[in-house]
Amino acid sequence: MKWFVAVWLCSLIFASGGIASAQSTDAVPVYVIPITGEIDQGLTVFLRRSIEKAKNEQAPYIIFDIDTFGGRVDAALQITTLIGSLSEVTTIAYVGLHAEGSAVSWSAGALIAFAADRIYAAPGTSMGAAAPVMQTAEGTMETADEKAVSAIRTQMASLAEKNGYPPALALAMVDKDVEVIEVLTERGIEPMVRSDFETLVRNAPEGQEITEGRIISAEGKLLSLTAEQLFTYGVSAGTVSTVADLLEREGVQRYTLVRLAPSAADDAVRLLTGNVVTSLLILIGIIALFMEISSPGFGFPGAIALAAFAALFTGNILLGTVGSLELLFFVIGIALLIIEIFVIPGFGVVGISGIALMTLGLVLSMQDFVIPTFSWQWDLLGKHVLLVLGNLIAGFFIFGVLAFLVPKYTPFKRLTLSHSQETSMGYTSQESSESVRYLGKEGIALTTLRPSGKAEIGDEVVQVMTSGEFIEQGAPLSVSEVNGNRIVVRRRKENS
Repeated sequence: MKWFVAVWLCSLIFASGGIASAQSTDAVPVYVIPITGEIDQGLTVFLRRSIEKAKNEQAPYIIFDIDTFGGRVDAALQITTLIGSLSEVTTIAYVGLHAEGSAVSWSAGALIAFAADRIYAAPGTSMGAAAPVMQTAEGTMETADEKAVSAIRTQMASLAEKNGYPPALALAMVDKDVEVIEVLTERGIEPMVRSDFETLVRNAPEGQEITEGRIISAEGKLLSLTAEQLFTYGVSAGTVSTVADLLEREGVQRYTLVRLAPSAADDAVRLLTGNVVTSLLILIGIIALFMEISSPGFGFPGAIALAAFAALFTGNILLGTVGSLELLFFVIGIALLIIEIFVIPGFGVVGISGIALMTLGLVLSMQDFVIPTFSWQWDLLGKHVLLVLGNLIAGFFIFGVLAFLVPKYTPFKRLTLSHSQETSMGYTSQESSESVRYLGKEGIALTTLRPSGKAEIGDEVVQVMTSGEFIEQGAPLSVSEVNGNRIVVRRRKENS
């Protein structure tokens, strides 16, 4: 398995490349890595590899070109950790303006931007609205519960403090209950949470002038800022139209600009690990597995099941969410299910345990934690459990419908009996030689026949029955009929 993953990762590494915009022997390499579209775990694979490539080239600058409406919280937190761990590289978040883009860095995009050492924004772009949301049973989106909001709010404020951004604005982007105002001091305009402003006024030395300005973010609304507002309130280091302008602001004169882009393999991983394809692979794999274990031998359904689950686990392995534990649970689950079907009569604890372990293996393969710690992890766990269980139930139902409606379809022919084996056609449960061996033979009743019991026929003790008459123990017998494994006897008349 490790060898397989290594081959995949190597193919991904060689699949991506860069475009140099300036060449010089003493130029420093500057990497531009895009963060576009939905923030998901597939994106983390591309970013992890791209960052490693930039570090290997000893690039002093990495520019993250952000253009996104947001995405998964767990993926965003993984990305912020990747960016925040780059101590020897200057990281810059650039909210760029692209012809085919959205010109925003919202939600998870804002969280990622705050992880960088500096932020720049192009004219006409915006950033903010970073409150975590969840999908309701009706399919609508609403703000997550207080625990989830609190976790992201704390992380956002922590990143702002670490990298020198106004914490008040970070809080207002996550929590709509936070009111932020302008505070006019000797140092200029400072964004401040109203409660902090009131504390500052109470504790201010006599004669110090602290003036309240306009409201930046009203209570009940999430904060989003334009490019100019980001610069005015000290979030961004400048408003620039291009990466070249950005580097000029940074004082970088001679550089080799290397733009990375996701390869076809990256796109395949993101597609493979998306919710729609993941759900489809689980459903196909379960239906094919049921078809295979319900029929003798190994055939086409088994190959489909292996392919579906292999694709599912391979995608998650590349995301780094699969270890030996998840694979062990899944394999043991399948083994228990097979034992329940073929070895143990009925369906009980073993079969239920097999399904439970299969479900657990699939759920854990889609996340990088085993036991949730934060509320958003509990939400994610619940989402994964519903995804797997929903497809498991749907797989049972679809398999039952197919087995009932399409019994003549080739994969189902082995699951049903298409012919009955009548005795009139010569079918019997014993070889014909067995009938010849007992028919007409004589013996003695070893037990009272009422009408069945045991008799000694020749040198054998066999189970026999009469045609309804009562025969006492020790009476002489003769075999009058043999039908399958049924031996019919009658009282033998003694010769006078």
